[in-house]
Amino acid sequence: MAGESAEDHGGGHGLTGELLLDGFILLGAALAFVLLFRRIGLGAVLGYLIAGIVVGPFGLGLIDSGESIVAVAEIGIVLLLFLVGLELAPARLWRLRRDIFGLGLLQVLLCGVAITGLVLAGTSFTVAAAIAIGMALALSSTAQVLPLLQSEGRLNTPLGERAFSVLLFQDLSIVPLLTLVAVLSRAPADPGAPPGWLLAIYAVVAIVGLVLAGRYILSPLLALVGRFAERELFIVTGLFTVFAAAALMDALGLSMALGAFVAGVMLADSPYRHELEADVDPFRSILLGLFFLGVGMMLDVDVVLSQPLFVVGMAAALVATKVAVIFGLALLFGVKARAAFVMGLLLSQGGEFAFVLFAEAERALLVTGAATSLFGAVVTLSMATTPFLMALAKRFGGVKAATREDLDGPGEAPQAGAIVVGHGRFGQTVSQMLMGANIPVTLIDSNPDQIDLSGEFGRKVYYGDGLRVDLLREAGGDEARAILFCNDGTDFNADRLDAIRMAFPKAKIFARMFDRRHLLALGDQQIDGTFREVLESAISMARSAMATIDLDETLIDRVEEEFRKRDCDRLAVQREEGDMHAGAELSFGGPESLDFDGTEPR
Repeated sequence: MAGESAEDHGGGHGLTGELLLDGFILLGAALAFVLLFRRIGLGAVLGYLIAGIVVGPFGLGLIDSGESIVAVAEIGIVLLLFLVGLELAPARLWRLRRDIFGLGLLQVLLCGVAITGLVLAGTSFTVAAAIAIGMALALSSTAQVLPLLQSEGRLNTPLGERAFSVLLFQDLSIVPLLTLVAVLSRAPADPGAPPGWLLAIYAVVAIVGLVLAGRYILSPLLALVGRFAERELFIVTGLFTVFAAAALMDALGLSMALGAFVAGVMLADSPYRHELEADVDPFRSILLGLFFLGVGMMLDVDVVLSQPLFVVGMAAALVATKVAVIFGLALLFGVKARAAFVMGLLLSQGGEFAFVLFAEAERALLVTGAATSLFGAVVTLSMATTPFLMALAKRFGGVKAATREDLDGPGEAPQAGAIVVGHGRFGQTVSQMLMGANIPVTLIDSNPDQIDLSGEFGRKVYYGDGLRVDLLREAGGDEARAILFCNDGTDFNADRLDAIRMAFPKAKIFARMFDRRHLLALGDQQIDGTFREVLESAISMARSAMATIDLDETLIDRVEEEFRKRDCDRLAVQREEGDMHAGAELSFGGPESLDFDGTEPR
């Protein structure tokens, strides 16, 4: 027994050592190449792919096989679909419905058909194989385009929202495209597999079950976790949700990605959405990085080197075809010519989901491993063109001409007693008064020009979206005594407030409100202080005007006191009835207004 234990222990130690060595090699190569490719502006995805090629069996041979890594790292694809589902809040889905289900659908179909024709013309593939490859190449790289738009501050512009809509539909289309590959499959049918009609029933029942579980089990569970304010519990709950939904679908013989997507959609309206997104995203990023490493390891360099002209020619044809098709579609949807061309350049590359579909097509015996490597190289080369196409896009005004890598993020800020988000004319006054009371303040703003201007006056302002939970946490939100939102506009809403309050229970929350409607939109959310941006200055002006016409100071004070009381009462009525017109009789001079027993002015 002792001998067996020692042997077992030694074997386990050997396996652990092998895993540690492989991890050291993979992560070291990834770190080196991602840093290099980021430095020269080619993006992280290409860095991971090249790192995988270098250390893989077709490169230096430091790691034997990429299949096992890809098998584990496919969880990253599952997490990506979950995060896509979280973006599909019904209100946003409805607003972008034309671009998502119109422009997005036509882009996938028309690009898929056009590229299928290219594949048929340039190869001896069967029609089924050409369809599988062509539809895969119709997808663009969410992992490249969205981070670029976010870093340039263009995601919420009309161009950015249209690009996001197309990418969103592409991400959604992965499930039906996987189904299409399965239908075209030439692999022997699994005798134990259920018929298609039964799988359809399974899918409907599973989706309905997940939605009901989300409403009646998961939402109460998240509310319970929220009371403890433990970030680790949220991470566990988020991952549990994704894995449970994916495992259910896999057990029924359906796509794990579909289960993860449904799990995301059923939480899209949850007040905990932003916290879940912030907690799950790092796992998604790491696993997607491993996925691209594995893909690079499986790329047969010898096959690629044997046909370099084909790879370069097909990559160029892919980019040109997608630019032309997307340009035409964007014009059809009312986009101006310059923006339409920029949009075509943004979405012209092949995407990460192409590798998933290629692997599935190979398992379905539609293409060989050599063909998978060949078209994997085509996708990789098309991705390499993206940074250069972005530089071209800047010439057309589609994205900002200069990035602001010189700006420090909130993670660089020292711990402070208060965080002020927004350093415009409102935030400047608030922050200066806090500093006057010797309270250390961290300043955050998303406008580089405002940050530069503040720097001229000796104010250190950190760059970022201060409404994001993860960014506030980097800025020291867990220990801050107060977080003050001084942003212009109405981005501070009930969903964001819920996520921030739950993430930072120690902090007092204060917010600048654009107007009465903005304040009412928060509903009955509890907050430590809300301040309509023109209310106090308007009251101050009215007081000054009354004083200059010689009204008694006592009367002025009584009028202000009565006005504030009526305003609060009217807000309460408007909240209760959900109607801006409610409580009109409470305002001075309004229809059927209540009497005020103040002294008549002289």
